Amino acid sequence: MQNTANTAVPGPPEPFDTRALLEDPHTAYAELREAGPVHRIPGPDGRPAWLVTRYDDVRRALADPRLSLDKSNALPGNFRGFALPPALDANLLNMDPPDHTRVRRLVTKAFTPGRVERMREPVRRAADELLDAVEPAGRADLIAAYAGPLPITVICDLLGVPQRDRRDFRAWSDALIAPDPERPHLAKEAVGNMLRFYTGLIASKREEPGDDLLSDLIAVRDDAVGDAGEGGDRLTEDELTSLAFLLLMAGYENVTHLIGNAVLSLLDHPPLLRELRERPAGIAAAVEEFARHDGPAPLAIRRFPLEDVEIGGVTVPAGETVLLSLASANRDPGHFKEPDRLDPDFGRLGHLAFGHGIHYCLGAPLARLEVETALAALLSRLPGLRLDISYPELRWRPTIRARGLISLPVAW
Repeated sequence: MQNTANTAVPGPPEPFDTRALLEDPHTAYAELREAGPVHRIPGPDGRPAWLVTRYDDVRRALADPRLSLDKSNALPGNFRGFALPPALDANLLNMDPPDHTRVRRLVTKAFTPGRVERMREPVRRAADELLDAVEPAGRADLIAAYAGPLPITVICDLLGVPQRDRRDFRAWSDALIAPDPERPHLAKEAVGNMLRFYTGLIASKREEPGDDLLSDLIAVRDDAVGDAGEGGDRLTEDELTSLAFLLLMAGYENVTHLIGNAVLSLLDHPPLLRELRERPAGIAAAVEEFARHDGPAPLAIRRFPLEDVEIGGVTVPAGETVLLSLASANRDPGHFKEPDRLDPDFGRLGHLAFGHGIHYCLGAPLARLEVETALAALLSRLPGLRLDISYPELRWRPTIRARGLISLPVAW
């Protein structure tokens, strides 16, 4: 495999088959990491991108203000991301300071340790209700019956999404995150459906506010406009809609995958499963390790250098696409001893599953609580939990942007 170290002028991408990142991602990332710290490979959109593989380089780059999230800083024709309308695209994943600082500040209060901890009991009730529905059957697809519905319930309750409006959300999310190449129209239809959903939800909450985060954000937005924009934080209408979109998407997608991946890891490590069943107090530390060992986001959100930037001895030109591999960094033997081994002590050694720097995952405290609570309920309620198919039959999401199971058939 070609090492691009000390290459100043970008040439064609390396002859690397990105299907390896779908079929056996951790092996593929290990080979790339061993070959060099930075590689120019075909990105998720088919365009060339610079992939950063080693822990120290990834951690520094995550906090480097010269690496912009704003797509307007990409070279023309160099990047093709999701085709979202402005009302969904003005979100934190496309923002740098000061806009990022302003918008993030408005929603941070929803994820303070105190507010998140108060959600523990509601999350536990939701988990128990889902398990009540499947326990008598003795088997289930854990993604469809538990890992998917639980975070949807939690984030929808936080935002104040009515029960009747939650039915189609998962299908829209799946069509957007992992589009079917044989049915590309489904992704476009999902975007249209989501836009109508969010604009309608905001309109209804303007008429009848509730005790929820979205109503609070609408009030902040409308009060600022009413005060002629003098002083304080404020949101544009597109930013408001995009923030609701991002919170719901991220609050569902990543937590679903982390729960599913964690359960699969436990089934693959029976001694750890027995230990956590007997000693639930260890689940919190184990969640950190599950996030490190097989996290839901193999790649951080793409970046675009504002100037030529040296990463790992490689000069990356301004405007090119940079992909920071969290999955590779979290198994870098230069930082973690025996990184492929699942060990709850490892997760406390600075894993990057939730990012680093000002773009650190806003919902990380809530995600941790949800996964911890989901696993505790599962282990206490379903003795003899086991995989109901063979490992080669497991199906993973067909995208290098996410690491998650399509289904997880289990029995107990």
